[in-house]
Amino acid sequence: MDVRRIAILTDTGTNTPRPFITAHDVREVALRINLSDGSSLRSGTDITSEQMTALLAKEIPTTSLPSPDEIRAALEQVRADGYEGAIFVSIAAGLSATNQTVRLIAGQMSGFPVAVIDTRSIGIAAGMVTIAAVEMAEAGIPFEEMVSALDRLSRDTRVFFSTKTLEYLRKGGRISEAVYRLGSFLRINPVITCDRGGRYTVARRVRGWERSLDMEVSLVLEHAQELGRPVRLAICCSEGNDHFDELERKLREGLAERGVELAGEVLRSGVSPDLLVHTGPDLVGMGIQPHWECFR
Repeated sequence: MDVRRIAILTDTGTNTPRPFITAHDVREVALRINLSDGSSLRSGTDITSEQMTALLAKEIPTTSLPSPDEIRAALEQVRADGYEGAIFVSIAAGLSATNQTVRLIAGQMSGFPVAVIDTRSIGIAAGMVTIAAVEMAEAGIPFEEMVSALDRLSRDTRVFFSTKTLEYLRKGGRISEAVYRLGSFLRINPVITCDRGGRYTVARRVRGWERSLDMEVSLVLEHAQELGRPVRLAICCSEGNDHFDELERKLREGLAERGVELAGEVLRSGVSPDLLVHTGPDLVGMGIQPHWECFR
């Protein structure tokens, strides 16, 4: 196989930045947003993040995975476009059936190797795995080596995020009623992460929005020190929550104090419409991962 002809695909839940997707021919399959009137919209195509934020003031939709036909069409298209294999990077299998569905369809692609990567994460942290996959493909890393490295990279990639209210996470079934009631009663803004199985879990419980953001920084720096190697960082903020400069400054200062090297720039991203459904309009999150060259 010509390793330079490996297509990279992902779903909208990874929040891979649009300029990167366009510049590197990443093929994106949209998660669905289902409204109370029976209509179904493709995240990022039929509805923008800004429109989703406005809609949340009226109703809280549900989400669903892309249709099998859409996934199959995307894989068939990259084959038709001359790619000789594909890697599909998905949000955590513990949070969505997208990964399992892609695996089933990939198994039906005769003569066209497709590997499916479970990032065990969501949002920008999963997007960081997508970006790493693109960089590996463009660097000419062999297919099998890419798959192995991306799986290990996913295990060490972490996401931490906070929301101003737990209402959306509760209604979407992402947190338990007990966590919701405790948080609401005590005015706690927990920092959420994904466990090793790719399911939401509380990383820390803190009282107050600003303290939760500081705790995110602390958790990222703690993980960076545990990794003990060059790291990549990302910050995501929903519309109206522009904390990018402040948080990047704190992260850079913290890495310098701990003697941890920052590989490249700090990635910045918004929040996709499908993720806003489950988190609400006020979200700030961070992603951290070791640089993929550490796994070669």
